[in-house]
Amino acid sequence: MISTVADFHREVAGRLDTLAQRAADGTFDPAVDLLVNALEAGGVIQAFGTGHSEAFAMEIAGRAGGLIPTTRIALRDVVLHGERSVADLEGATMERDPDIVAELLAASPLHPEDVFVIASNSGVNGSIVGLALAVKERGHKVIAVTSLEHTMAVPPKHPSGQRLADVADVVLDNLAPFGDATLTLGEKYGAGAVSSLTAAFIAQALTLGVTERMLAAGSVPPLYISANSPGGDEHNHALEERYRGRIRRSG
Repeated sequence: MISTVADFHREVAGRLDTLAQRAADGTFDPAVDLLVNALEAGGVIQAFGTGHSEAFAMEIAGRAGGLIPTTRIALRDVVLHGERSVADLEGATMERDPDIVAELLAASPLHPEDVFVIASNSGVNGSIVGLALAVKERGHKVIAVTSLEHTMAVPPKHPSGQRLADVADVVLDNLAPFGDATLTLGEKYGAGAVSSLTAAFIAQALTLGVTERMLAAGSVPPLYISANSPGGDEHNHALEERYRGRIRRSG
């Protein structure tokens, strides 16, 4: 068990080191540019992911140390803020349905200056590609976080024949292998999925990049502090008021 965990640690650490080097080399700069430009224009950052990639959206929107002008789009929004029933959330049907996009957008508070950050390890499911295409048609910029190894190894599922990486303005590779598992246990059992860890690192790297850019420009970055620290609620609520009706924290 100890050696297996050590092997997994090496797999994770190697990928995080590569991502850190890419950040240092400026690979993330085009994405940071889009995020900063949107915020300076009065937009907010719209984050979307399905399945385990929803964890990426949670890293971007609504957490301590994160940017306040952010919001998270989730498939359950069509139940909480639309007309779908809870039963529709069962299984992966909605995740693969390109037609769910119209309902998602109708249930989301959007502004012309908003920028979208969409995470999907495979980058091929209908809702993921459909949302990217729909918001691009509306004039929004799209940043994709995906596994290039995985997405290029599987056929697109969207009727357009496109992958998320084909649609996005900027593509960030999460460095996950095909199938996500980094280790083979026994003769054939894959385990040690890594995409959630590398995607979380990317999310925090983008947040740091935006914060540094704003500080360098003499702006005060609108960051959350922990609600469980003294003055946290007051600080956060005051800044959230600036974006009333534009950001969503429930659901």
